[in-house]
Amino acid sequence: MTQDEMKKEAGWAALKYVEPNSIVGVGTGSTVNHFIDALGSIKEEIKGAVSSSEASTKRLEELEIPVFDCNEVGGLDVYVDGADEINADKEMIKGGGAALTREKIVAAIADKFICIVDDTKAVDVLGQFPLPVEVIPMARSFVGRELVKLGGDPAYREGVVTDNGNIIIDVYGLSITNPKDLEDKINALPGVVTVGLFAHRGADVVITGTPQGAKIEE
Repeated sequence: MTQDEMKKEAGWAALKYVEPNSIVGVGTGSTVNHFIDALGSIKEEIKGAVSSSEASTKRLEELEIPVFDCNEVGGLDVYVDGADEINADKEMIKGGGAALTREKIVAAIADKFICIVDDTKAVDVLGQFPLPVEVIPMARSFVGRELVKLGGDPAYREGVVTDNGNIIIDVYGLSITNPKDLEDKINALPGVVTVGLFAHRGADVVITGTPQGAKIEE
């Protein structure tokens, strides 16, 4: 089974958590694209979706799934999104697709966060995947210097502008043994919009696509 086939297994398995007549929180990325395709198969049964990125919004609209603004909903039953890395405590690194801030907002208003991944994303310690940080452009150099003090090797992601008009700094060389503490420290830096650590708001359910099918951890 290819990696993409494992992503598809996870994406379609997440349908079991979608309630009829609900508005579904939808994340961003290649695994989520499979979930969006799956959502299209039951689009008559749901009210619509709240999307974390312009790319996902476009895909949802192409499938004629209504997309609501985040400010139009009081909350969501479920949010379905992927991860770049996830540990045994269901804490994640996200933001490889530069949508981390909107993803964190949608996750915050959801009662349940369903993380869908293929089995290459599970790690013992977060940090092998470079940690994305969304930064207001004028703070780039300052934030970079502060990230060095925290033990990282920051690199500006060339040519990338987020949906919010900001930049991404990717932090290499970290071994993140206390994700919540590092999330707090980076988020406290002036000029940081948010860091791609989802530790305080980790996943509630992890669905992993494997060669044997989808594995669900609740």
